[in-house]
Formats: sequence, C-alpha cells, structure tokens
Amino acid sequence: MNIVIINYGAGNIQSIMFALQRLGLNAVLSNNPEEIKAADKVIFPGVGEASSAMKMLVESGLDTLIPTLKQPVLGICLGMQLMCKSSEEGDTKGLGIFNVDVIKFSNKVKVPQMGWNQIYNLKSSLFREITDNEYMYLVHSYYAPLCNEAVATTNYEVEYASALQNNNFYGTQFHPEKSGDVGEQILANFLKL
Repeated sequence: MNIVIINYGAGNIQSIMFALQRLGLNAVLSNNPEEIKAADKVIFPGVGEASSAMKMLVESGLDTLIPTLKQPVLGICLGMQLMCKSSEEGDTKGLGIFNVDVIKFSNKVKVPQMGWNQIYNLKSSLFREITDNEYMYLVHSYYAPLCNEAVATTNYEVEYASALQNNNFYGTQFHPEKSGDVGEQILANFLKL
C-alpha cells in the first residue's frame, strides 16, 4: 500500500511514521503533487499555528491540490482544522472541505486542552471496533463546533466535533498516533477504507 504523509513543514510526522511502522507499514513523506495524487492513502498532519501552516500550503500549491484528492485523506489535529472553512486562529481561510468554522475555547477553561479525553457518538467506518467513551490524546486551543459532518464528539466546556467526515475526507482533532491501541485501531481502520 502506497501511503503518503503530506510534508509541508507543519507536521507531527515522526510519531505518525512510528505508529504506521507498528502496524507493519511504511509511508513516504512528500510535498510532490504527483506523488500525493498517486497515493492509495494520504495523511495530512498538522502542528502549530493555523495561518502560518496555511501560508506554507499556499506557497507549495497544496492548498489547491488537497481538496481535489479522490483517495481517502486523513487530517490530524491542525490538519483537520485547515480542512474546515476557516479558523479564528490568525483569521485563517481554510480549504473548505468541511463546512464548519474553527473557533477558540473560551477563557473559562484551561487552554490548550491537553491530555486524554473521551470520544463518543461515533458514526464512521473510521471507528470500526471502537466503542463510545474511549480516551484519545488531544492538544488544542481551537475546535470545530458540532455540525452535520461530525462523526465523533468530545466534551471540553462544550460538546464539539472531535472527528469529521465528508466523502473521502476524514479528520480527527485527537492524535490517533499518540493514543495507544485504540488510536492504532483507528489508523488501521483508515488504511482499510
């Protein structure tokens, strides 16, 4: 299986590579449009700040490529947020794959949300063999509100979408690659799509 991790300078790439290796698979790091288009599966990671990450996508032309991909694509953390319409972080226009705007948690809670929290209302083949209320690892200050494309929910001050799906595009706010056996099952499920 040909797995490409999009390499645009804002990714948590090593931990994803290690998680895939534990599943017996290797991935290619690439920002080459032809390599990305030819992949069986694409992982779109992200760590850092939305506007600077989007700037790197625009500079490499990946902002126009990613929404046109036809194979299963998994956005993780900031990757998922960049697939939304916009983010309040740096007043960033997103890729518009998910029809939701990313907003910041209020100052009533500790920001970022950092650590383990539960996912429930699971509604996607991404969560085959996963039961409600499993704990996943999260680090984020911004979130996607619940919307039609939400396929998992988490509660931190408010209920929000901790996973999204639109056709072949999937996104997780949590880090499956840092979430133990359950996270690895979610990655394995993605790779079987």
